[in-house]
Formats: sequence, structure tokens, C-alpha cells
Amino acid sequence: QVQLVESGGGLVQAGGSLRLSCAASGRTFGMYVMGWFRQAPGKEREFVATASRSGASTYHIDSVKGRFTISRDNAKNTVYLQMNSLKPEDTAVYSCAASAAPGIHIREVEYDYWGQGTQVTVSA
Repeated sequence: QVQLVESGGGLVQAGGSLRLSCAASGRTFGMYVMGWFRQAPGKEREFVATASRSGASTYHIDSVKGRFTISRDNAKNTVYLQMNSLKPEDTAVYSCAASAAPGIHIREVEYDYWGQGTQVTVSA
């Protein structure tokens, strides 16, 4: 069982930056592939980024490439999402998720555990 708690969300102006954190419980954090998803009002949840167990491999959706970066610190049981050059369309609830299966995962069904989410609001 893994419990995930996100933090770092908030209100920021367009062009600003935020760093989201997702802290995981347990001593097996390094065995999980981690991902970030987001859900904007009235829209379905969308995959944003994922990092392999070691963090050596990452994947980001095209709309955030060059602006967002996923990283992880296995010693701290934490995965991060650094978000720069934020746009109003990035406004959403951002959730982290953990998958026990190896590889790179972009589908919700591939993830076993989810956090509650943190709100990110970008004003124009």
C-alpha cells in the first residue's frame, strides 16, 4: 500500500512557476513508476508526465515539453513536477500516481495508487 500526498499548488500569474511535490509513504518508493496527471474543470483527467523507477527515463506530453519537468528523489520518497512558463490553460487539479509495473506509463489504468490532488490556478 502506498499513500501519496501532493503539495505546492496555488495561484500564479501567467509566465510564473510552481513546483509540485508528491510525498509517498512506505519504504518501497523506488519500486514504483510515478506519474503526474491533471484535470481541468469540465474536462477528463489528462496524463502530464511520468518517470521511471530510477528517474533516468521520463516522458512529458507535447503541450508541456520544455516547460514542465518531472523528477524524483528516491531517498526522500518524493516526486516533483517543476512547472515553468505557466499558461492559463494549465489550470487544473494536479494528481500524482504510482504504478507497480515497470516501464513508462501514460494511461490512468496503469496506475495503482493516487493522491488527492493539488489545485493549480494560472491567471491571465
